[in-house]
Amino acid sequence: MTSVTRPDCVRRDDEDPLGSFRGRFLLPEGLVYLDGNSLGALPAQTPGRIAQTVEHEWGRRLIASWNEAGWWEKPRTLGARLAPLVGAAPHEVVVGDGTSANLFKTLVAALRLNPGRDVVLGEAGNFPTDLYITEGVTEIMGAVERRVDADNRAALAGALAAGDVAVALLSHVDYRTGALRDMAEITRLAHANGALVVWDLCHSVGALPVRLADCGADFAVGCTYKYLNAGPGAPAFIFAAARHHAAARQPLTGWHGHARPFDFADGYAPAEGASRFLSGSQPVVAAAALDASLELWQEVDLDLLRAKSLALTELFIELTEPAGLELATPRAAERRGSQVSLRHPQGYAMVQALIERGVVGDFRAPDILRFGFAPLYLRYADVFDAATALVDVVHSGEWRDPRFAVARAVT
Repeated sequence: MTSVTRPDCVRRDDEDPLGSFRGRFLLPEGLVYLDGNSLGALPAQTPGRIAQTVEHEWGRRLIASWNEAGWWEKPRTLGARLAPLVGAAPHEVVVGDGTSANLFKTLVAALRLNPGRDVVLGEAGNFPTDLYITEGVTEIMGAVERRVDADNRAALAGALAAGDVAVALLSHVDYRTGALRDMAEITRLAHANGALVVWDLCHSVGALPVRLADCGADFAVGCTYKYLNAGPGAPAFIFAAARHHAAARQPLTGWHGHARPFDFADGYAPAEGASRFLSGSQPVVAAAALDASLELWQEVDLDLLRAKSLALTELFIELTEPAGLELATPRAAERRGSQVSLRHPQGYAMVQALIERGVVGDFRAPDILRFGFAPLYLRYADVFDAATALVDVVHSGEWRDPRFAVARAVT
């Protein structure tokens, strides 16, 4: 039985070096939000930034804003601002399109960079977008898809050692369990066996330090609407290591990825750097929301962020033990991202009962109760309240109410 009390948690909040960030988000009073790994909270400065873009840049300056407001350069300027969060150089990251399109671009580019090999190695149980895009890429490219348990070191090593893997697509953090993969070691292993790697950063960027350059990563793709708080429909990003820029050829060769777009040439010539991975016009209004969020992120110490993330998840694991649910997340701190996943056959109903109590998590089929911990706006007292509510929901049996079993379109 834990000896942690709510006053203990309040004291930790008072001493939290990241505590001041809480007031820079707009969160409903009385709500404990543990779903920032699905959709991040709204930064307080974002509505004003969007209004400025819509009312002044678009409403008053109209087409002049492509130059005056820097609309044209947004994929690059936002990429440069995001680059430190993933451990990359400014010219190695561009913002634009969605995660699915960017996965498609990088997988095709990697296959083209590795001729003579025809296997795309994916992970069994990865997020469906990764699996579905891989299916499409292998069909179009005449390649072969192979899947492996990414957390089984021997199985992964064996698959890479086959000698026919052109590229591996792996998630840095497993979206179901929150398991954190060893990016440096897996990338080293892939390269030693002649394969490239595309890393999916959707559940790690903004949750923990990512060091793409230090790990020797080839490509990476990530979204910005989760821990980076850029809002629903926010653009994704691509990292392409500088060593691949000259030779990489992505398949969606649109106007914005051209070396000289305003020459209006009939033939395609790729732009320098990661800009060659751009395609069409980007969502300027959505980019304004990301711009506002990234301004805030420039002030964040990622090592402090990671330390608080681990403290929050450790506290939640400890406090929810009396519920008797199976822990799906690695118990070792160094092996988990910024979420805690618990298993129960009736997990969906339990999550719905929690939401009615003002504690928002989510559910992933078939049996995972998933809770995300966004250190910038989550407090230790919030974790105490959420864990206490979960234990009570389980022990009271209130989740058995039939209305909590009614499935919604979005779980």
